[in-house]
Amino acid sequence: MEKTDNRPLAGIKVLELGQLIAGPQAACVLGYFGAEIIKVEPPGGGDPIRRWRLLDETGTSYWWQSIGRNKKSVTINLKSDAGRDIVRQLINSVDVVIENFRPGTLEKWGLGPETFEASNPSLIFTRVSGYGQTGPLAARPGYASACEAFGGFRHVNGFADRPPVRPNLSLGDTLAAMHAVIGVLLALVGRERSAADVKPGQVVDVSIFESVFNMMEAVVPEYSGTGQVREPSGSTLTGIVPTNTYLCKDGKYVVIGGNGDSIYKRLMRTAGRDDLADDDRMADNAGRVIHESTIDRAICQWTEQHNASVVLQLLEQSDVPCGPIYSVADMMADPHYRSRELFEPVAHLQGSLEIPAIHPRLNATPGQTVEAAPALGAHTGEVLRDLLHLDNPAIEALRSKKVV
Repeated sequence: MEKTDNRPLAGIKVLELGQLIAGPQAACVLGYFGAEIIKVEPPGGGDPIRRWRLLDETGTSYWWQSIGRNKKSVTINLKSDAGRDIVRQLINSVDVVIENFRPGTLEKWGLGPETFEASNPSLIFTRVSGYGQTGPLAARPGYASACEAFGGFRHVNGFADRPPVRPNLSLGDTLAAMHAVIGVLLALVGRERSAADVKPGQVVDVSIFESVFNMMEAVVPEYSGTGQVREPSGSTLTGIVPTNTYLCKDGKYVVIGGNGDSIYKRLMRTAGRDDLADDDRMADNAGRVIHESTIDRAICQWTEQHNASVVLQLLEQSDVPCGPIYSVADMMADPHYRSRELFEPVAHLQGSLEIPAIHPRLNATPGQTVEAAPALGAHTGEVLRDLLHLDNPAIEALRSKKVV
């Protein structure tokens, strides 16, 4: 894989032992910013995400083209002693391991972090699971749906009179991936700053439920201080008024956030409700919370008289925060998205496929997609030669035994 020397993680070697979403997405972000990602996959089918959701003519998922970018694919049979020995050698050759097996699995295979404390003391061993490496639920399978519920998100999401709602995304997995990236970066900084002769590594323990829990804002101190449980509130935000989603004349929805005191006045004047703009009872947020139904009804009556484009234009002219509800088709057609270079082309069957750029944007050392997602096992020989110094006969012997 071509090196881009100015990317901030260039020179960092990462071994990815995960599959599906959380671990691989974390490695994808690290690879985007320059880390060399060596992805270990089972021979035969590889990571199941290669076959999830919409597939191209080869039976490969479009998702794989995004999450598999900038990675070297190595096939190794972890169920064999010889395969585990190869992985053991690879772990001793890298800076970072990312794994998302069920807790205890790598220990059973002799590949837990304690195995490498002497042989690779600088290793950053990053572990992603549903419920963490310790505690009474550690061994429970970690699915994003259940962890989103356990972490508190599902309780506050949706409408009070309906079942809790999940977004049409694996939100918990992606949040865990981002927390794993944060953990790796913090550990790298800690290792670099150490005054020890041998820079110390550490274990990074990330769970899906705790990654969701980290997003729960004030629910804990509010409950601890008052006993109040934050409940689902539909498309509003409890205790902040007005902020909601409103239906327009053409059947489209817009989001309006008019919860600042001066913003509220501009919003209501734009909606032709000077009476509510000048009502002293609604001059601050505390008063507006009391009169939320009156305010929302007035805004609804106004938006229902105009198409969404007109509503948004009038609000933008009045400097009121607002926005359309975008689908992916809207995103890809929007000039602001394009100006921010949020879509990157990669080689594909059709000649080119667009995948999302990864942020944050760094002006001096930006990340980028250097290589498209690899075919299964495309780099097995290269990695075994370059990192483990195996010759071609030795590699062919491993292939014949179906170890790689």
